[in-house]
Amino acid sequence: MNFKGLAKKAGVITLSTAILAGGSGAVAHAAPKAAQDHNEDYGFSHMTRLDMKNMINQHGNPNFTVPQFDASKIKNIPSATKVDENGNKIEMDVWDTWPLQNADGTVAEYKGYNIVFGLAGDPKNASDTFIYMFYKKVGDNSLDAWKNAGRVFDDSDKFKANDENLKDQAEEWSGSATFTSDGEIRLFYTNRTGFDESKNLFGKQTLTTAQVNVSEVKDGTLNVDGVEDHKSIFDGDGSIYQQVEQAFSKGNVDFKDNHTLRDPHYVEDNGHKYLVFEANTGKDTGYQGEDSLYNRAYYSKSNAFFQDEKSKLLQSPKKEYAELANGAMGIIEINDDYTLKKVMKPLITSNTVTDEIERPNVFKKDGKWYLFTSSRGSKMTIDGIDDQDIYMLGYVSNSLTGPYKPMNKTGIVLHQDLDPNDVTWNYAHYAIPQKNSDDVVVTSYMTNRGYFADHKSTFAPSFKLSLDGNKSSVVKDSILEQGQITVDK
Repeated sequence: MNFKGLAKKAGVITLSTAILAGGSGAVAHAAPKAAQDHNEDYGFSHMTRLDMKNMINQHGNPNFTVPQFDASKIKNIPSATKVDENGNKIEMDVWDTWPLQNADGTVAEYKGYNIVFGLAGDPKNASDTFIYMFYKKVGDNSLDAWKNAGRVFDDSDKFKANDENLKDQAEEWSGSATFTSDGEIRLFYTNRTGFDESKNLFGKQTLTTAQVNVSEVKDGTLNVDGVEDHKSIFDGDGSIYQQVEQAFSKGNVDFKDNHTLRDPHYVEDNGHKYLVFEANTGKDTGYQGEDSLYNRAYYSKSNAFFQDEKSKLLQSPKKEYAELANGAMGIIEINDDYTLKKVMKPLITSNTVTDEIERPNVFKKDGKWYLFTSSRGSKMTIDGIDDQDIYMLGYVSNSLTGPYKPMNKTGIVLHQDLDPNDVTWNYAHYAIPQKNSDDVVVTSYMTNRGYFADHKSTFAPSFKLSLDGNKSSVVKDSILEQGQITVDK
C-alpha cells in the first residue's frame, strides 16, 4: 500500500471510530435535521456511504488485496489477432471476458472444449469493440492453448434480426453465456448505439440475446457458424430502471450523468430464468437528484452519521456527482424463449455513492446467493477513495431476490490500488464457482488499452478466492495461469 493510501486510511479510521464508538467527534457535533430529510429504502438493499467509508479501513488487508503479479511474465494472448481490410495483421486488446457456464454458474464443457467470450478490438481504435469467441481443450490451462474463433456476429447480423434497437448498433458490450439443457450456446450481451445527438442517438444500451451456432470443423478447431434468434430483451422501463432518454435528450446532454443498462448475467432459480444486469434506478425506485442527498437509507442506520455526512456532502465538490449517482444491480425474469416476462425491483443500489456498478455476477453456493460487482474509485463520491482504487464488491443473501447484506461487513471482496500505467493493472474481476470446491476462480483482464506499444490488454493471471458464508478471502499463493477458468478439486 502506498503512503498516500495509508494517509487517507488513517483519516477515515479516526472518523469511523468516533461514529461507531459514540465518541465526541461526529456524534456531539452532528448537523441539525433538515426539512427534506427522509428515510426510504424502497424495499431493497443499498450500498451505504458508511459502508464505503469503513471499507477504506480494510485497504491493505491481504484477505481482500488482489495478488501482486510479475510484470515480466505477462504475455499478450497469442491468438488475439485479426486482419484488417487492407490485409494487415493486428494484435488485439482483449478485456472483459466471460465463460460459457452451466445453469449453476460452473464452467460448461462443449464437446471437450471450454469456451470464453470476450470484448476485443484494435488498440488504436476505441470504437472497435466487438465480441470474439476463444476456446481451448478441457484440461489445458496454458495461455497458448486459447484459440480464436473470430467475431461472433457479422456486421450484417444487426440488420438481419429485423429488430428496431439493433439497427443502430455501433458496438457490442459485455454479457454472459449459458449452455442450455438442449445443448445450445445462448449468448447475452449489451447492444450499444453510437452517440450522435443529431440522430437522437445517445449511446443507448439494450440487453440482447442470440443463439450462437458452433461446430468442430476438424479436431482442435471450432468455428462460429452464425447466430439465430437474435433479439432485444430490455432497454429500461423508466419507472424501475432509468431509460437513456431520461438521462439524455436532444439539446440536453450532460456528460456528468452516466447512464448504464448493460452486462446481462444469466441465472436460473427453481425453474425460472433471470437476467441480472447493471442499471440505474428509475423514477419510482429512488431516482437521481438533490432529494436523494436527504435520504438516510443511503447513508447509515446512524442518524448522527447521516447528519454529519450529509452536511459535508452538501458542501462538497462531489455534490453534483452524488446527486446523479443512482447505480443499480437490476433483475428481470425472462420467458423460456428469452423474451421479457417481468421487470423486478433492483437487488441492490448505490445511490449517492456511484453511478456505475459493473458486471453483476450472481450464483448460489452452499445454500446462499452471492452477488458480485466491479466498481472504480474514480466513479465514486466518497472522500478517501481515489481514482486508483479498484474494487470487486460482494453481497450475500438467502434468496436470489434478496435482501442482500455486504460481505466482510462493508462489501469489500477485492481491492487494488495500482498506477494505471502499470502493466499489471487489472479490472473486470469475475468470480467463477468451481465444482466440489469452496474456492472460486477469479478472472480479469490486465493492462489498460493503448497504454503500451508492446503490451496489449490480455487475460490476467487468475487466482483463487475462498467463500465462507458472509466472509471471503484471497487464497494465499494461489496465482494461476493467465486466463485459467477451472482448477482441479
